[in-house]
Amino acid sequence: MVEPLPDAIVDALRRLNLPGAHEGERLTGGVSSDIWRVDFPAGSICVKRALPKLRVAADWHAPVERNIYEARWMRHAGGFAPGLLGQDEAAGVLAMAWLPPERYPLWKNQLRDGNADPAFAASVGAALVSIHAEAAARPEIADEFPTGRIFYDIRLEPYLAATARAHPDLADRLLGLIAVTQANKKTLVHGDVSPKNILAGPHGPVFLDAECAWWGDPAFDLAFCLNHLLLKCLWTPGARDQFLDCFDALAGAYFQGVAWEEPDNLEQRAAALLPGLSLARVDGKSPAEYITGDAQKDQVRRVARALLADPPDRLAAIRDAWKRETDA
Repeated sequence: MVEPLPDAIVDALRRLNLPGAHEGERLTGGVSSDIWRVDFPAGSICVKRALPKLRVAADWHAPVERNIYEARWMRHAGGFAPGLLGQDEAAGVLAMAWLPPERYPLWKNQLRDGNADPAFAASVGAALVSIHAEAAARPEIADEFPTGRIFYDIRLEPYLAATARAHPDLADRLLGLIAVTQANKKTLVHGDVSPKNILAGPHGPVFLDAECAWWGDPAFDLAFCLNHLLLKCLWTPGARDQFLDCFDALAGAYFQGVAWEEPDNLEQRAAALLPGLSLARVDGKSPAEYITGDAQKDQVRRVARALLADPPDRLAAIRDAWKRETDA
């Protein structure tokens, strides 16, 4: 439905030499930004404005300057991100190329429908490690991302610190994961590598919404994405085996490109972090919207708590634990 654009977006587009637009279609699905499709005679664009308070039940605020670093991440991600048309830093507005959903379907929707293709999952892993590897080879990029505080506010606090408050017997373990993640500053991290932020484009994956961009631990990106594939086993149980195949394919493709550090070290950090992120999706500030029943939540808690108490050092051990739980 077409409706008037907010004045702040109209003004920002004018400053970006994109004048004349006063209406657009508000897009749904995001919790951290207002996102619009805006049509011009030459074609459509996507316009995004960061919100100071996220649309979730918990009281979750985030600085709007994260929009600056999202644009910087997009420039470094190259062909794995939408084309950046411009940014108005004062208004927190990004103008990007419009990627039509009929050509760029959302990976989350495909997974929801049970369309879990290991080949595409492998392409996600290969693209992600390519971004990490290229950035790791250019350590001067770190100066462009002084975002440790933002990453804590948007990711570490609402996921791990909030979950530690909900599970005080595991607090030391969860807070320890925060410390390890903050200490491993290796490369440029997206921070929200989720199927809801990945388009299945005709030439491979396209990553969206790098609002959490940070120079930090790539294990976070890997664990964050793999966690979603495990949780989808509860959303679409009939495709469980395919989701687990996607888990293996994504991780396998990713580790083929790890050259900036010992792959075993990275895998150990990812394996330690992943169950904390799983538990966060039922007891943190950003619960998965499709895990609603008590029985499903308890399944996540059983697997995650056991793995946090006895941390594995390999991702395959986590995949196997989920397989056993969902076999029951």
